[in-house]
Amino acid sequence: MNELIRLGVLASLMAGAATGVGAVPVLFMGGISHRVLDSMLGFAAGVMLAATAFSLLVPSIELGGVWMAVASFLGGGVFVYLLDRYIPHQHIFKGREGPSSSLSKVSLMILAIAIHNFPEGLAVGVSFGGGDVSAGIVLAAAIGLQNIPEGSAVAFPLIREGFSRRRAIWYATLTGLIEPVGGLIGVSVVAVALPLLPVGLAFAAGAMAFVVSHEMIPESHRRGHEMEGTFGFIAGFAAMMLLDKLFV
Repeated sequence: MNELIRLGVLASLMAGAATGVGAVPVLFMGGISHRVLDSMLGFAAGVMLAATAFSLLVPSIELGGVWMAVASFLGGGVFVYLLDRYIPHQHIFKGREGPSSSLSKVSLMILAIAIHNFPEGLAVGVSFGGGDVSAGIVLAAAIGLQNIPEGSAVAFPLIREGFSRRRAIWYATLTGLIEPVGGLIGVSVVAVALPLLPVGLAFAAGAMAFVVSHEMIPESHRRGHEMEGTFGFIAGFAAMMLLDKLFV
């Protein structure tokens, strides 16, 4: 059990750290076009949605039946909705959401991305908690893969907001560090109470699906680059399909 918890936390930490890797190009690139950013966001959304379907929902249904999966999936979506509604945060482009707060703009931005990243860490942790290490590694790799373009999508807009390059990398990396928290919670709960595995898988799937639909896809379309975002989405979905089928 302790080994599973260590693996789950480590894997979610590495997946989260990939956000910082994606921010590194700000050191040697002057900027990146909105068109490219939107295609990268679409790619990340495609990876996340495919992971939701193949790595979380399918095994949840196989282990616990469709009704348990449906109820848990809905619960995960509602959970992130409540976080989004009641925790003050600020999106880089959409502005402030949630209740009013005296927190700084940077703190509110970090909270916004933390709400986004927590379900990803939770999904990785739950996957490891079930004891299937290979499935957990593939899911962590997929989350890390989609975090790389996400890191760029965070860092470059921060540069445009007037942040230094090093601060942009630091804040992008910091947003990924919520994932080990979600990973620890997910792996600990499931490792202690294995019958909760199908519930945890579908709950994490619902949480991730909410983020994809509410944040990532609309953001990739917001500046008029729907086609680039859509083809990025298809490429990301296909990449996750390959990861899931080749390595699990």
